[in-house]
Amino acid sequence: MNKLLVAILIILNSVMAFSQEQLTHEVYFETDKYEVPSTEKNRLLLFISNLNDIEIESISIFGFCDDRGADSYNLILSQQRADAIKTIFSNNEISEDLISNVDGKGKVLLKIVEEKDILKIRGLNRKVEIIVKPKQPKPKPIAKVEQPIVEKEKTVVDLINESTKGDKIVFKNILFKTGYAAVTPESKKILKEIADALVERPDIYFTIQGHVCCTQYTRDAVDRKTKKRNLSEARAKYVYDYFAKKGVNKKRMRHLGMRRKFPLGGDPKFDRRVEIVITYVDDKLK
Repeated sequence: MNKLLVAILIILNSVMAFSQEQLTHEVYFETDKYEVPSTEKNRLLLFISNLNDIEIESISIFGFCDDRGADSYNLILSQQRADAIKTIFSNNEISEDLISNVDGKGKVLLKIVEEKDILKIRGLNRKVEIIVKPKQPKPKPIAKVEQPIVEKEKTVVDLINESTKGDKIVFKNILFKTGYAAVTPESKKILKEIADALVERPDIYFTIQGHVCCTQYTRDAVDRKTKKRNLSEARAKYVYDYFAKKGVNKKRMRHLGMRRKFPLGGDPKFDRRVEIVITYVDDKLK
């Protein structure tokens, strides 16, 4: 009995370790189709939203068909299905740099799935498999390394208080959830501090610039709430409305969507950002 228990524990530990190494999701398609059905797209978007707080190392996308059709036809169709999923990832701010494989594998043989109903088997084989590999945490250093004393970095509020015409101030700690215009809950407090600082500086006029990450070329991303491809503008407008609600005069502000024209080149989450550019300073109000 003890040997059996030990064997079960070993198997469970292996399964848990495997699940920690990668996340998987499957998207199913209709016969001879590569357009993603609406119900499957909603499931996929939920899966993507759950990736928001995960450091991703790589994403693999594999397309499959059922056993009907010629091999050449199945290879093309399975690749089209994989490409369709890649497009949805891109439209929802998942960096294409993270996608390491987008391959059409052709048909899946009937015997691969344990099911007696052939129609169900074929339905399960018309799919795309998605494998997300999270980054492994870096080991903590054994010995404590003495760090040089560095000057404390200025906050956004500090930069606003010192700002002059032409200054660009990036809201580094104002982060957005993938595919949405609203800020994350932890960013709300910081955004209020920024609004209060702007109220205290009635002499500055500025443009709010919204940005997105991970879209192809300079296209904007899709706002999941409105289904419109104007997410960078929606983020700028969200901040504009928030500032106005907190007492910043609307005459001092304008908002603009910058799409993905100016990526920062680091973690994609920092490209889901808003920044302000000081366009005018009224010296009479200083």
